[in-house]
Amino acid sequence: MTFLLDEIALATARLAEAGVPSPRTDAEEIAAFVHGVRRSELHTVKDADFDALFWEGVARREAREPLQHITGHAYFRYMELAVGPGVFVPRPETEVVAGWAIERLREMDVAEPLVVDLGTGSGAIALSIAQEVALAQVHAVEVDPDAYGWAKRNIAEHGQGRVHLHPEDLADALPELNGKVDLVISNPPYIPPGAIPRDPEVRDYDPSRALYGSGADGLNEVRAVERTARRLLRPGGWVAVEHADEQGQSVYRLFPEDKGWRDARLRQDLTRRDRFVTAKFGQE
Repeated sequence: MTFLLDEIALATARLAEAGVPSPRTDAEEIAAFVHGVRRSELHTVKDADFDALFWEGVARREAREPLQHITGHAYFRYMELAVGPGVFVPRPETEVVAGWAIERLREMDVAEPLVVDLGTGSGAIALSIAQEVALAQVHAVEVDPDAYGWAKRNIAEHGQGRVHLHPEDLADALPELNGKVDLVISNPPYIPPGAIPRDPEVRDYDPSRALYGSGADGLNEVRAVERTARRLLRPGGWVAVEHADEQGQSVYRLFPEDKGWRDARLRQDLTRRDRFVTAKFGQE
């Protein structure tokens, strides 16, 4: 047992006492970040090379600052994205939404699928689609200046020249693409005003503009996504929009047949909670 591994064990106990959901993983991630090694290589760090900055990172995590803010990156599907203050940290449940979109696009008989990600934040969804769907052209929309900056950085790193970033509001974005888009996807703000997120990492650190929707039910931005998707999609195109687990039926009802939607469906995340709604627009 090395000195660093002993310190990781102590840090794990401290983080567990603070209520951190994954104390061992987080302690190891902080140690790997501080010492410039992979988690699998922590045992190779010599005792003389131990960096006391490890405990500074542990103290920040103990105070429930997001791990991703401490290390400066977040993992999303097959990518490592730059994140920090001012941008929503992408969550595992959103990976399920992105995965559905990727599979749907692969099934389409379209040589170069055209995709729009409304409210891209860090660029996680847009970049995953570009990475995993050959020849897809993705337009990422983000109106918040801070989030836009993070998306720009990540797109420069991972975009492969196929992700195009637009500083526009999701309600009136990209009129030049009306009726041309194969798939619209969005993880918009949807927490109702006055609701308080349970996790301190979300409540105290994620930007409020990315969390809280407008309107009494918090779904006005989802309504805007529905209108924009209806405008952008070609006949036979698809929309996918994320929501809170208790909002499933409310969001489902925003995609009725009398507005041109077909095959609207509630879909679940890996915990079997309602997580996103998908619908097909018009007829092909």
